[in-house]
Amino acid sequence: MTDPNVPDPAAQPAAPAPAPAAPAAQPAYGAAPAAVNPGGTLGIVGLILSFLAAIVGLIISIVALRKSKKAGFGNIPAVVGIIIGSLGTIGWIIFWIVFIIGIATAASLCGELGPGVHDYNGVTVTCS
Repeated sequence: MTDPNVPDPAAQPAAPAPAPAAPAAQPAYGAAPAAVNPGGTLGIVGLILSFLAAIVGLIISIVALRKSKKAGFGNIPAVVGIIIGSLGTIGWIIFWIVFIIGIATAASLCGELGPGVHDYNGVTVTCS
């Protein structure tokens, strides 16, 4: 006989079954790994070198950006390296132009004045 105080287990709704756990996203054996930016590391190297040797950093950054673009990636360090390398290269070009003009002017002045110590417009010039 059934006890009226105890509910019938067949009459109660069944508990929902737990959802199956989603499988971990793992690449299949032999599958290619996630795409990696081929110019990423080179872009960072180009950025660092653009501070130390502007023209070298500029060239390496350009190569890194081209590699990244060819693979369909962006490369912010390479772009920054190109900007800094360009500015540094322009700065070095201006420096050397001013330096060479200064040396040429001094040589020309000493050619006119001759050897010795001279006072030229309030500046002491020593020519040997």
